[in-house]
Amino acid sequence: MKWIAAKVTIDSPDGSLATDLVADIFYDLDLKGVVVDDPDVDPEQDWGEDAVPPPKTPGVTGYFADTLGSGDKCKSLEAALRRLARIARINTCVEYTRIDEQDWAEAWKEYFWPEKITDTIVVKPTWREYPAGPQEIILEIDPGMAFGTGTHATTALCIRMIQTLLKPGDAFLDVGIGSGILMIAAAKLGAGIVCGVDNDEVAVRVAEKNLLANHIDSFTLTTGNLVDDVRQTFDLVAANILAEVILDLLPDVKAVMKENGRLVCSGIITAKKKIVLSGLKEKGLAVVEVIEKEGWVAVAARRTDVG
Repeated sequence: MKWIAAKVTIDSPDGSLATDLVADIFYDLDLKGVVVDDPDVDPEQDWGEDAVPPPKTPGVTGYFADTLGSGDKCKSLEAALRRLARIARINTCVEYTRIDEQDWAEAWKEYFWPEKITDTIVVKPTWREYPAGPQEIILEIDPGMAFGTGTHATTALCIRMIQTLLKPGDAFLDVGIGSGILMIAAAKLGAGIVCGVDNDEVAVRVAEKNLLANHIDSFTLTTGNLVDDVRQTFDLVAANILAEVILDLLPDVKAVMKENGRLVCSGIITAKKKIVLSGLKEKGLAVVEVIEKEGWVAVAARRTDVG
C-alpha cells in the first residue's frame, strides 16, 4: 500500500505551541502517524554519532493511506490550516509525498531519541542505547504510530508532578493511558498498585507491551470510558488528556479517590486553565500546584472532604 506524507512547515513566534495545534489538526482528521520536527532538540548529548541533525524550522508530518478519499483528507487539512492562520495567526505551508508502507512505518523513529524530562527520569525509545547514570530512572517506550513518544510538554509536566506527589506503596490510576508511560513512571517511582483505563483497545495493548518491556509485571489495564467502570479507590489519579475531557471526568473522579487522594491533570492549554481550575473548585478538589511549560498547563489537586 502507498501512503501520503503531508508535511506542514510552520512560521510562528511560538513554534512549540504551533506544532501542538497543527498536530491536533492531524489527530482530528484521524491520522494515526504524526511526527513533530523540533528545531530546539539537542542531538549531541548522549545520542551517539549517528544522530540526525535537528530540523531548521518547526513542522509536523502526518501520514494517511493513499486511497480514493485521500484527496478529501488533503482538502480538509488545508481548510483547517487556513482557519489556524486566520484565528491564531500561525502561517503554514504543506507539501505532500507518496511513500511505501515500510518507509512509513519506520520514518517517525528517526527523530525519537532519549530525553531527560526531570532531573532523574529519562524517556528512552526501546531501539536506542543510553548510558544511564546511577540515579536515573529509565522509561523504555515503543509508542507505535498511534501514540506520542512521551517527551511532550504535557507528559513531562505530568511525570514531574507524579514524582513529587507519589509516595511508596501508593495505589495509582492513569485515566487515558496512551503508551502507558505514566503507569511505567509510577511503578518505577514505587507505586504499590498500578492501574490504567482507556477507551481505545489499541492503547491497552500498546501499554501492556511497554509495561512488560520495563519489567513491570503487576498491573491492571481496563478498556472503558473514563472512570465509569472503576471500582477501586486510589491515592493518586492522573489524567493527561484534553481540558474538555478532564471537565467530563471531574463529576465522577472523587468516587475513585481515597480520602486526601491527589489528582494530576495535564493536557490543558493555557487558555483553558481558568475553566479547569474553576471545575476543580466546584467539585470540591483543592488545587495544590499549577505548573506551565510551552503553552501547556498541569494541575495537582487534593480531595479534602470525606464520603
